[in-house]
Amino acid sequence: MPKTIVALSTPPGVAGLAVLRLSGESAFDIVDSIFTGKISISDAKSHTIHYGKIMSKGILIDTVTVSVFKSPNSYTGEDVAEISCHGGMVVAGEIIDACIENGAELAEAGEFTKRAFLNGKMDLSQVEAVADIIHSTSKKASQTAARQLIGNFKQRLDVILDSLKHIASLLELELDFAEEEIELLEKEEIKEKIREVANYCKELHSTHKAAEILRNGYYVGIAGYPNSGKSTLFNTLLQKHRAIVSSIPGTTRDYIEESLYINDVHIRLVDTAGIRKTDDVVEVEGVRLVDNVLQQSDMVLVINDITKGKFHSDSLASGIKEKYKDREVLVVHNKVDLVESSLAYGIDGISAKANIGIEKLKDIISSKATLSFSTENDILVNARQATLLKKAESYLHKAIDAIDKNMDNTIIAIEVRAAAQAFGELTGKNWSEEVLNQIFSKFCIGK
Repeated sequence: MPKTIVALSTPPGVAGLAVLRLSGESAFDIVDSIFTGKISISDAKSHTIHYGKIMSKGILIDTVTVSVFKSPNSYTGEDVAEISCHGGMVVAGEIIDACIENGAELAEAGEFTKRAFLNGKMDLSQVEAVADIIHSTSKKASQTAARQLIGNFKQRLDVILDSLKHIASLLELELDFAEEEIELLEKEEIKEKIREVANYCKELHSTHKAAEILRNGYYVGIAGYPNSGKSTLFNTLLQKHRAIVSSIPGTTRDYIEESLYINDVHIRLVDTAGIRKTDDVVEVEGVRLVDNVLQQSDMVLVINDITKGKFHSDSLASGIKEKYKDREVLVVHNKVDLVESSLAYGIDGISAKANIGIEKLKDIISSKATLSFSTENDILVNARQATLLKKAESYLHKAIDAIDKNMDNTIIAIEVRAAAQAFGELTGKNWSEEVLNQIFSKFCIGK
């Protein structure tokens, strides 16, 4: 018999409420062993809420409500009870301890959702949508994940999977009628169907980068020579004193990351060490870390001290563009309040200290960020899904190539079934314990 699990499903700490979830065959019996209300939880109807007291060893712990969800009509597909108690650092823990003393076991990370998958309540694309909803950093990301959760992506994948299996079956069936020269499907018709799926795979996996930005935020690295005003700009954009500002070169020895929202777009802003040759061991390490930041960045702001000339940082910007070819690189001319002619800088001229041109710069950043995920559709494709989609596309192109070369149906069917296998891994029809562990390790305990 599967163990009955328990965990806190809300964040720990001081709050008005805390919710504990139990799932398993003994969930209602365990709650009844510590709960006193008008009726026992085991006798309660599904989808009802009951008020009462939680007692442990004759001591009152809290007054609570218990929500009842009977199998199979629950999140996990098992009997589920959710105890809503007062939030705090102690009460929820005492109730969990009481549940464990009466036969429950503490849930592992993501175990409730894992049981939902294993019990057929959702497929892997929906499971991953749950994680995206929990970790969403923008409205668009959460709304996209919500559509994915209710099965939009799943339905499309199921249709494609059935279509590929049907094509493979017909190809294999034709072999039985080879002597009669009966063709169950026109090869051109098969090729067109396969090409449609291959194009869909390409369309989806190409949105992976956009989906990651939407999911995690637009990563903006601030780079430049020492004393160009990087940390001042960092503080100005954040509207708070976060980085140390000094006229002494090499003040920033590490990188500092903060999040902010510009025009409702989630921006992850990173201030880096000034790039220069130095013998200072700590500063050398800081400069080395700049490379790590730029590798992750979607956009790099190269801050140029305009008092040292308009082209002072051009070689640095060119080097970054050359090394990180797919990054958006923008040279920002800082300290324009210290030069006489406004012609010395263009639309990217700012003064981080005097707050000149900052709003214009913010608009540029948010516009570039919005453009970066404008190709994203109604699915948040993650790295696992993108890999499988690329694999499926590759198999399908091999099938098309086999048709063009008039190869045996067996060869074509093998490639089509391999693509179907990849789609099965997308939805979870084909899964391994290793894949499940990898997915659910990203979940929090209680979900």
